[in-house]
Amino acid sequence: MTELKGRILPGKVLVQPLEAIEKTAGGIIIPDSAKEKPQAGTVVKVGNAKKDEPMEVKVGDTVFYGKYSGTELQIDNENYLLISQSDVLYIA
Repeated sequence: MTELKGRILPGKVLVQPLEAIEKTAGGIIIPDSAKEKPQAGTVVKVGNAKKDEPMEVKVGDTVFYGKYSGTELQIDNENYLLISQSDVLYIA
């Protein structure tokens, strides 16, 4: 992965979503139109902490977030999700 340029605003987290599942456990191939949007990803960049909220997420963490959280971005032909730290439900 290339080094991303730019800066993340305080309290925000840039996540690279995990790939959607291609097959079921039984071997059935899932078409693109039926795939669920992943709700987990790897943290790529984090902003500074807000005054009233310490930054608990760090680069490299795997996080789980809500289904409709954040804004989808495409940077250098890669898909990312920009979410608030408060949208993170679980850090693995």
